[in-house]
Amino acid sequence: MIVVVEGISACGKTTWCARQGGQHVVAEHGRFENVPDRTADPIGTATFWAERNVDRWQAALAMEAQSAWAVCDSDPLKLHYIWTLWQIGEASEHDWRVELDATRETIAQGRIGFADCYIVGRIDPQLARERAKADTTRRRGNFELHVRLQQALLSWYSAMAQVRPASVLFELPAAMPAVENREGRYSLAAFDQMIALLPTSSHPA
Repeated sequence: MIVVVEGISACGKTTWCARQGGQHVVAEHGRFENVPDRTADPIGTATFWAERNVDRWQAALAMEAQSAWAVCDSDPLKLHYIWTLWQIGEASEHDWRVELDATRETIAQGRIGFADCYIVGRIDPQLARERAKADTTRRRGNFELHVRLQQALLSWYSAMAQVRPASVLFELPAAMPAVENREGRYSLAAFDQMIALLPTSSHPA
């Protein structure tokens, strides 16, 4: 069983993962050295991030194999990031399409897939700002950018909920929900169906 917890910065996902996931948490990536420049090398950048996402998925699989379940602090299949950036006018459609192609290939290869449950935190933007300001223990780079991404992020997981019914929750629950392993973890047809449900133009915010 693999559970993904997602949401913008300061929505409470990392705190929830720590409380509910304990030693079963697959943490977010840290900072990377030598990340390709998206403008100069869009294909290299797309491949780089697709492979880093595969790395986190493989870590989740290893945790699941060891202890039957894993909780991912943010989605290993993080294709939503470039799509949400495009939606608010901070990335181009070409950037999105290139990364979509790279990610789709990793799914076709069976190297990354869908989790069994997605828990998506929602938060009022002003409350998120207040939380971020009060929390002096963490650096929150590009915080305002992340606030702007929230609506698009919810649209992404709404599309997923249409394709994988009952697998997406839009609040952080008080306790770990009852989750069963779902079929079609590596379904390319489901992935393509989800992508087809997404808005096809950007809406700069």
